[in-house]
Amino acid sequence: MDKEFVKEVTNIEEDFAKWYTDIVLKADLADYTGTKGCIAIKPYGYAIWENIQKYTDEMFKKNGVKNVYFPVLIPEKLLQKEKEHVEGFAPEVATVTEAGGKELDEKLCIRPTSETMFCDLYSKWLKSWRDLPFVYNQWCNVLRWEKETRPFLRSREFLWQEGHTIHETKEEAEERTLQMLDIYAEVIENILAIPVLKGKKTEKEKFAGAEATYTVETLMHDGRAIQAGTSHYFGQNFTKPYDVKFQNREGKDEYPYQTSWGISTRLIGATIMAHGDNRGLKLPPKVAPIQVVVVPVMMKKEGVVEKTTEVYEKLKQEFRAEIDLRENYTPGYKFNDWELRGVPIRIELGPRDIENNVCVIVRRDTLEKETVDLEKLSEKIKETLEDIQKNMYEECKKIREERTTTAENLDEFVKNIEEKQGYIKTMWCGKEECENKIKELTGAHSRCIPFKQEKLGNKCVCCGDNASIMVVWGRQY
Repeated sequence: MDKEFVKEVTNIEEDFAKWYTDIVLKADLADYTGTKGCIAIKPYGYAIWENIQKYTDEMFKKNGVKNVYFPVLIPEKLLQKEKEHVEGFAPEVATVTEAGGKELDEKLCIRPTSETMFCDLYSKWLKSWRDLPFVYNQWCNVLRWEKETRPFLRSREFLWQEGHTIHETKEEAEERTLQMLDIYAEVIENILAIPVLKGKKTEKEKFAGAEATYTVETLMHDGRAIQAGTSHYFGQNFTKPYDVKFQNREGKDEYPYQTSWGISTRLIGATIMAHGDNRGLKLPPKVAPIQVVVVPVMMKKEGVVEKTTEVYEKLKQEFRAEIDLRENYTPGYKFNDWELRGVPIRIELGPRDIENNVCVIVRRDTLEKETVDLEKLSEKIKETLEDIQKNMYEECKKIREERTTTAENLDEFVKNIEEKQGYIKTMWCGKEECENKIKELTGAHSRCIPFKQEKLGNKCVCCGDNASIMVVWGRQY
């Protein structure tokens, strides 16, 4: 690869965090703004989010979800009604105290999440059990005053979807909670080609105000984890304080059971960190804004631009395609540029190729090159895109397996996380003191209590007391 081209991109093995930031900027995904802690998402980055959003939204609608939109400003009094919730979000809430040159009678909070607003309106809209369930979602922005920020992974303002549902019965609400978690798992594995770990959060790590929080966890190239999506079962923890009631089948007043669930633009960051390399981005075909780029070689030779354009015009009918007709760059520079942007397939077409009615097809995932007959190009691209998607998932899964270890005691835990940072599976007694001690000692958080439990022994990794729960731990972004 052209060293001059990538000299400003940090080596992935030397400084992973810096490499990540370099890729975000150099691949034209986003840029910093004058608003501290907030980024501008550029067209290429936003196109990735649009593809995630489109696929997810289609799955939502197939499962009975309806989209809505609620205000970004929430009266402070609404946030105060659920004590645990407001305490959990208090450090991150930004407020508006003045507008139109006048001090407001009541502070307005810029939404960090919208459970309170939804509950306030549900209390007005809900009358009878016949109205239920309410299965609503909104695609929107939220603001959380994070102390430390990183593009996509943890910015103060970010884009997400937040689903909010209320149900007649506890069983129905719990079923919806897990159903949405399964949808997130399918989105992340099928579209982003990242294997997920599904499970329940510990009491310490659950969402403020929830009875239970379920998560899909992902592991990055450097062995740190990203919480990729969460689904929460609230029970009646919000509906009671917000007086959301309905007349049940016996004609009596009852509080419905509630859920909420969300994924965000953090998934863009996860895609970069899970798949990228020293050449830049490596995008799975299903989420890539451009699936195939056609690059002419020796453009000034007669017929090259015309033939390249002809090939492109055909391909764009079936694929998200682009053609690179920039005259002020060499083919080598263009090849590097498209590799940096993570385009899954590059097609090279020069005078000799045209003469032989062939082209060269280059895969971004393996960098393998192959000469293909132009008559069979479309079919070959379809096959290759499918293979790239599958291969990227398998490569990511392999890294996760290599970075997953087990530990029976604290000494082993510390050794594992220092020598091979990643997931660590242990038995746990269930006490928060042990959870806190592990975090203080190693910087690792409990990622989840996996649905698929394993019996690794009967002693807690921290205190040595009897333990029947297997927990997966890891450092996080």
